[in-house]
Amino acid sequence: GAAQKESLVLFAYGKLVLWTTRKDLVLDSVGSVVRNAAVRKLAVANPKTAPYGRAALETLEALHADRDVEPKLVIGDNITQTAQFVSSGNADAGFVALSLVMAPNLPDKGRWLPVPENLYKPLAEAAVLTKHGSSNAGAAAFLRFLTSPQAKAVFVRFGYNTP
Repeated sequence: GAAQKESLVLFAYGKLVLWTTRKDLVLDSVGSVVRNAAVRKLAVANPKTAPYGRAALETLEALHADRDVEPKLVIGDNITQTAQFVSSGNADAGFVALSLVMAPNLPDKGRWLPVPENLYKPLAEAAVLTKHGSSNAGAAAFLRFLTSPQAKAVFVRFGYNTP
């Protein structure tokens, strides 16, 4: 009840990838990687609190791999911690946001496979004005900016789809 309902703006859709820093893993398909015996730990964000974690579990279910990989799962508190598990080598692979692996602090670190978008529900990114901030001209301008051609170009550069 703290948001101005009419201010809701959908500005991007995130993409899920399967990411690894292990050079020895063959990345031929998401299903084969998650089932690979060499992948002993598979990181996902907490599906109760993180949309990318929910998308990861939806993907595993769609691939009929959820029961096979359940003993391998390592749950991060959020998508950033999940990426940290993979980056540090504490997980062999993990489901993370494409935007994370494309970020400037991870140039050329690891390899990734896009997860087919038909395997999980869309990861909608949206924003609203709060009732408290509704009179803030800067906040309203920022919402308008999120749907501008300039902002869309940035989102696309970092792996998002835009509406």
